[in-house]
Amino acid sequence: MVAAVLGYMLAMIGYAVEYAFGRQGVVARIAARKPRASRVLVTAGGDEVVETAADDTGDDDEPHRPIDAGRAAFIGRIALVVQTLAAAAHTACLVFRALAAHRVPWGNMYEYVLTACLIATVAWLVVAWRRPAVRHLGLFVSLVVAILLCVDAAKLYATAGPLVPALNSYWLVIHVSAMTVASGIFLVGFVTVALYLIQERREAWLAADRPLRFPLTLGDRLPASETLERLGFRIHALGFPIWTFGIMCGAIWAEHAWGRYWGWDPKETWSFIAWVVYAAYLHARATPSIRGRWSSWIAMLGWAVMLVNLFGVNLVVSGLHSYAGVG
Repeated sequence: MVAAVLGYMLAMIGYAVEYAFGRQGVVARIAARKPRASRVLVTAGGDEVVETAADDTGDDDEPHRPIDAGRAAFIGRIALVVQTLAAAAHTACLVFRALAAHRVPWGNMYEYVLTACLIATVAWLVVAWRRPAVRHLGLFVSLVVAILLCVDAAKLYATAGPLVPALNSYWLVIHVSAMTVASGIFLVGFVTVALYLIQERREAWLAADRPLRFPLTLGDRLPASETLERLGFRIHALGFPIWTFGIMCGAIWAEHAWGRYWGWDPKETWSFIAWVVYAAYLHARATPSIRGRWSSWIAMLGWAVMLVNLFGVNLVVSGLHSYAGVG
């Protein structure tokens, strides 16, 4: 667990270097500008006025390129390898957890978060290896995963042990694994959509000649908003049927365990709310008059519902699914 978290943090630093100084960045371009030339003029009245020349942006010289862009890209590739090794350590953590508990490693909230973060990391690694142009965005995925794992280890840890009787079923493998995989995919989709909203607003402000402030300045290092929007849609389109399958399997398991397919238990209710929100997002994305910024906000709402379902229902609300294992 410690090796995985440290690996994700090291990868995050490497991605940050490529993010700031790579070919996708603006920091190096600003740093490459020559200082403004200034001179002091004395007016007829004896007042001194400082006259500043325009920035030397290199229009009359060779165009400026990001400083050490090749080296930054190399560091980005190293970060991707480090994140892959961290994912291997993360996988080993789950394997040894399963061996210690003599069962599948997702019987409580600690294990669920651990598994969902691994799925999110693997999903991102697939995207990053296939599309190197967006590799530096691993900074944000690694950051979210590292934070969740730290919270998981510090606040949600539960000693490995046997399952409670209600969970001792083969449906645990089918139902919970599907929900965990979908949650990890939705996490990556959330990061992508959040970055899209930043970039889309930045492009609108630039078109209106408005000054940029944080977090819009982050868009200087991001791909075009259209690229991020398409990527976010594809990720959510992958996660949604898996989430649907998980809910269906949960209903079948509920009939075996409690004698009914659906009872509006808090966990069931919030899982269904998340399904409705993500279905609304996919429908809005397919509607030309709504797609873009507004449909993306629906996806952001979907992730907020997922957090309520994970933390709020497990830690605050009591129900038939109260198996968080947090003391």
